[in-house]
Amino acid sequence: MEQIYQYSWIIPLVPLPVPMLIGVGLLLFPTATKHLRRIWSFISILLLSIVMIFSIALSIEQIDRTSIYQSLRSWTINNDFSFEFGYFIDPLTSIMSILITTVGFLVLIYSDNYMSHDQGYLRFFAYMSFFNASMLGLVTSSNFIQIYIFWELVGMCSYLLIGFWFTRPIAADACQKAFVTNRVGDFGLLLGILGLYWITGSFEFRDLFQILNNLIYNNEVNLLFLTLCAFLVFAGPVAKSAQFPLHVWLPDAMEGPTPISALIHAATMVAAGIFLVARLLPLFIVIPYAMNLIALIGIITVLLGATLAIAQQDIKRGLAYSTMSQLGYMMLSLGMGSYRAALFHLITHAYSKALLFLGSGSIIHSMEASVGYFPDKSQNMVLMGGLRKHVPITKTAFLLGTLSLCGLPPLACFWSKDEILNDSWLYSPIFATIAFFTAGLTAFYMFRIYLLTFEGPLNFCFQNYNGKKSNSLYSISLWGKEDQKPLKNKIHLVALLTMNNNERASFFVKKAHPITSTVTNTPFFSICPFNVSKTFCYPHESDNTMLFSMLVLGLFPLFVGTIGIPLNQEVVDSDILSKLLTPSINLLHQNSTNFVDWYEVLKNPTLSVSITSFGILIAYLLYNPFYSSLSNWPVLNLVDKRGPKRSLWDKILNLLYDWSYNRAYIDTFYTRSLTEGIRGLAELTHWFDRRVIDGITNGVGITSFFVGEGIKYLGGSRVSFYLLLYFVSVLIFLILIFN
Repeated sequence: MEQIYQYSWIIPLVPLPVPMLIGVGLLLFPTATKHLRRIWSFISILLLSIVMIFSIALSIEQIDRTSIYQSLRSWTINNDFSFEFGYFIDPLTSIMSILITTVGFLVLIYSDNYMSHDQGYLRFFAYMSFFNASMLGLVTSSNFIQIYIFWELVGMCSYLLIGFWFTRPIAADACQKAFVTNRVGDFGLLLGILGLYWITGSFEFRDLFQILNNLIYNNEVNLLFLTLCAFLVFAGPVAKSAQFPLHVWLPDAMEGPTPISALIHAATMVAAGIFLVARLLPLFIVIPYAMNLIALIGIITVLLGATLAIAQQDIKRGLAYSTMSQLGYMMLSLGMGSYRAALFHLITHAYSKALLFLGSGSIIHSMEASVGYFPDKSQNMVLMGGLRKHVPITKTAFLLGTLSLCGLPPLACFWSKDEILNDSWLYSPIFATIAFFTAGLTAFYMFRIYLLTFEGPLNFCFQNYNGKKSNSLYSISLWGKEDQKPLKNKIHLVALLTMNNNERASFFVKKAHPITSTVTNTPFFSICPFNVSKTFCYPHESDNTMLFSMLVLGLFPLFVGTIGIPLNQEVVDSDILSKLLTPSINLLHQNSTNFVDWYEVLKNPTLSVSITSFGILIAYLLYNPFYSSLSNWPVLNLVDKRGPKRSLWDKILNLLYDWSYNRAYIDTFYTRSLTEGIRGLAELTHWFDRRVIDGITNGVGITSFFVGEGIKYLGGSRVSFYLLLYFVSVLIFLILIFN
């Protein structure tokens, strides 16, 4: 099977013809190319499926032989510098190739229907194919130069896809924010690469690791400078994988189409930072300060992402913060040296989170079909209660992804997250406590998302025009009855959606009765430009192609966790994942015991499962329709903010809620300290340039003008006057000399 390694260069090149041909076709034959758009989508799916089959075959070969293959071609050669371009195949490459191609294949099938009514259909598939090619080129790169080239191409594709609907100002701002934030990390990555080349004289990973180990062993390298280079290299993964403090771009990136969120911002692109740290772990592991920094950034991101997800109302932003928190778990694991656990969680999380995003896309797609003129409001979870009756397949898939991400056995994320939690006890009890606490928060906010979207809370505060309780806000004011008759009552929904939290809470507790007389007389409804008085229908299940992708992807959380379960009860490293990662594990000098202690295997998850169950219980009590109605908690707010007299507990909850909803005020801090600060510095520089620099220049000119004008009047063409000036000058000179 040596030939399969020799032809591995096709992995990043096979998807590349699609964006090239689509671009040429749109430029030369736009009408014909647009008419054949379904053919182009079929070709892009077909080519990626070829790469997927090749990657699976490559991984099977890796499991059988556990070998590493590298192919290099000389690019430039001279006396002082040589650069070789090639590809590098090892277990990490195989894992990432399978992950990219399987998720990408299903997302492309899903996108065919999701984007079918969009005018940018062809442009979308061109961007997606180019992204897949760039990401595959990234994971097969053999040196730092190739890594950086494909790293920037992946960032460019992310910029284009986040701003896919660039006519929307919020999407345009989001892609610019992502671009600028990632440039900060990429600049640090570039400086770190150059510093490491200056130390070792090589860009190749294998040569660089060997040279660096020899230099450290012989004490021939400045450890302070080496640590600085490692920190700079780590800045790239911090930005790409949305780690604190460069995480602010990820929630805004949800302004792109939902398939983009499923592929790029859940499973692949954000995993590029984890991949690079895993690839460079032999470098980081010999620098203790670098490993400590990686673990510290990871645990901060774990806790911050989970706490910020608690109060989000946008379903995609809630999942984005969940992604940020889970990436923090992977970074924490790498910082602890748990290479296997980090990659295991990378795999299980990618499939689970991709399933959740595809499920959210199915919900949004269904709601946009029902609420065509509210596209920006179709992602608000608090307006989605009761969807389980209308989208049962989507609800089942979403619940499966939720249970997996929460870490309940025997689903996929349980095996990987529990391994990270157990390793954290050996590293630091403080970090372990935070990690376990965050596991409970994960269960809480994920079930909050599920309950708000599919189960409720029911809108018990509203009554419709015939005096009956409604099952949801939309069943009264938006979708109408199941017979799809026009609504008799007109309600200003746009005004409701544009209210702030305090106004919404007050409005819901008023128990409007009836809707038209009470609601439309409210002052903050005067901003609504129109009334809703047309026929609406209930949301419905997505088309078969979208459901197919979700159903197939739903199999992975059920079975992908088994790759980490030992097949032989007497040997620890008998599972498929350990066999696949054997060379990398040996490279990191990780040793394991010879036998499996099944008592420990069953005992260790007890604490994590208990904490997870407690988080689910709290979410169920707070957001289940029955219990939330008994506790009289407002539907849209976490706590009741009305009234001058509030208990200390209410004030604390309000403070925590506002802190989470406003993203810990980190975006506000960046806006005031960086954006406004740089703008103020620019204005100060402009004033200094105009008043001081230009003032000096203009002052010299004006002074010369007046001096010239004055001297001009001294000359009258009279010799006697010139002689007088001469004698006076000589006299003054002599007086000065002799005195």
